[in-house]
Amino acid sequence: QVQLVESGGGLVQAGGSLRLSCAASGNIFSINEMGWYRQAPGKQRELVAATRSGGSTNYADSVKGRFTISRDNAKNTVYVQMNSLKPEDTAVYYCNAQIVQSGTNWPASYWGQGTQVTVSS
Repeated sequence: QVQLVESGGGLVQAGGSLRLSCAASGNIFSINEMGWYRQAPGKQRELVAATRSGGSTNYADSVKGRFTISRDNAKNTVYVQMNSLKPEDTAVYYCNAQIVQSGTNWPASYWGQGTQVTVSS
């Protein structure tokens, strides 16, 4: 009933840039927080950046100053612009959204399928 579709991953050289997009669709009444997480091989999934419906944002210390999260509420879409990429940014990036479906009163957490980002040195 709710789907998150990610796009924009790929292979880039260190110092390069990528922009990830995540569009939510389906039975959506409202979306609270939207964010990006990543998981590198052998590591736990970690928060990269998140943005709330009021516009506030937060970032992992490791990406501050390099990544920028933004959101288009009309399109139910969240973006992350990733600049000055480093090999340690290599991971599968997942979109997450806290969505209230029509007919319910509480948000549920939804995940995208993940998109691979590989940064070569």
